[in-house]
Amino acid sequence: MNSTRTLVAGMLGAALSATALLSPTMAWANPAEDALREAQGEVTTKQDAVQNRFFEKSQRFEIAPVIGLVPNNPMVRRYTGGVLVAYHFNENFAAGGQLIYSPDLGKSDLKGLTNTLVQIAHSSDQGVEFQQPLDKMVLGATFSANWIPVYGKINLIGETVINFDLYMSGGLGMMSIAKYYAVYDDELARTDPSVPPVALEPRGNLVRVPVNLAIGTDLFLTQTLALKLEARSYLYVDKVPQYDPDVTETDNRLYNVFIASAGLSMYFPKMDDRRSEF
Repeated sequence: MNSTRTLVAGMLGAALSATALLSPTMAWANPAEDALREAQGEVTTKQDAVQNRFFEKSQRFEIAPVIGLVPNNPMVRRYTGGVLVAYHFNENFAAGGQLIYSPDLGKSDLKGLTNTLVQIAHSSDQGVEFQQPLDKMVLGATFSANWIPVYGKINLIGETVINFDLYMSGGLGMMSIAKYYAVYDDELARTDPSVPPVALEPRGNLVRVPVNLAIGTDLFLTQTLALKLEARSYLYVDKVPQYDPDVTETDNRLYNVFIASAGLSMYFPKMDDRRSEF
């Protein structure tokens, strides 16, 4: 009887040993021994660069009111407001859209450079008509795919840790553009010399389908809110500017409406509570 028990025990021990050798994942874990072996360089454990994410986006919706401006238009001031929406399939990919509106304030949008160019052209040769083309982006809508390749943490002051990500976006959209010509206004120059003698001649609205490209970052404030900073370009093709009313050109060129914006992103539904904020 004892010999039978000994034989069975031996066979069972051999089977368990073989199973552990063939299936390492089924072997009993020994964290202290594994850590010692890793410290001695005997094994290398591959780990994610960032452990214990404070913020998770996977399968969550994002909505972000944003405000911004167009810094690369030298002729007119353009301030924007809008909203961004997205659905995050996982931590690295999302799809969404953005709706942007910029109010048309008429002559109040003109920058000093526009007034100066019109007046210089008139004073240099009053016999030549000069018109300064102006484009005002009024409405923009984008539909794009987002790629979030970077998630990181920054320790700025003491124990304060800021979690952030970096993302890139690309897609197509729609843009409504109000076109104007700024011209010299002789009547205004005679009646009210205190204001620049410049008038705006509307030339209708255009609708273009631009390619939009963006890069941005989210600074996570809580597990629901994030500060969003973004730079987005609307690229489209249109006719070259016409400064002389008597000349008609048909050549095209590439235009870029660049929008720098900031907003507050809100994520829902609520993510699972984390054990640590680091």
